[in-house]
Amino acid sequence: MDIDDYRAHSPYSDPGRHAPLLDAVPADIAAVAATVRNVIIHYRAGGVELPAARLDEVNSRWLDRILDTDQSRFPGPLSAARPAAERVAGCCRDHTLLAVAALRQHGVPARSRVGFASYFQTGWHHDHVLVEYWNGERWVWADPELDPAADRPFDGYDIDPAAGLFDSAARVWSAYRAGQLDPDRYGVQPDLPIRGPWFIHDYVLHELAHRQKDELLLWDRFGAMTDDLADADVAFADEIAALLLAADGGDDAAEKELNDRYARDTRLRPAAVISSIDPNTGAVPPVDLRR
Repeated sequence: MDIDDYRAHSPYSDPGRHAPLLDAVPADIAAVAATVRNVIIHYRAGGVELPAARLDEVNSRWLDRILDTDQSRFPGPLSAARPAAERVAGCCRDHTLLAVAALRQHGVPARSRVGFASYFQTGWHHDHVLVEYWNGERWVWADPELDPAADRPFDGYDIDPAAGLFDSAARVWSAYRAGQLDPDRYGVQPDLPIRGPWFIHDYVLHELAHRQKDELLLWDRFGAMTDDLADADVAFADEIAALLLAADGGDDAAEKELNDRYARDTRLRPAAVISSIDPNTGAVPPVDLRR
């Protein structure tokens, strides 16, 4: 998949009838991020208590459905201020999906990156999703959830991949396999058992899916995912992580190999129907991904 492929929408980022709303958002990462924070609030970490009846909005999945919900409350431009408690309930994946969609709408190559961030809590690496966009010369990592007014010692809209602030799932998996990190410090949050080697393993698959423009929910289950690393083919995960890292380094052959393997290997991609663990209820309903 070359750079130009990321200019086009995926089924997940396609705004459908809401395209004019994205046309009105300036193709500038700061403006895009401000719009994202105005429309979507984190369902658990947004600083407000959301009604239980609205928490299922985090499962909206497709951008047109997210915008359907927003427009049912605030018909009109996405720049018009929304009270925090009335924004669409989502998470980092949804903030990033809207940002990626706004950039793609203007022909800017953009994709989502799945990994772990160390800047939310000292000593802990939260699972997280960032925007990666092409600025004409290089790929840039940006976190649209971060308010630039906050006192942070780094630029949240140009995060240095070498700084250790955010690491891709492939990089974390490879470091774990080399014995270079404690995997139990990587997960959803410190007080939950959703962490560790099996979780990092599964996020390698999520990273590849998002790179292939299958911007799945972080609690979707597909392919070779497992909740017990003893059941996993770790050598297979090593191969995919190595290819992802090589592709990040500009290796065109690795990029092509990822594309080919994703197309032909059912262990790497979602089927037409997958399971998804509802983060609010723990239910695992089947989800039909065909639109």
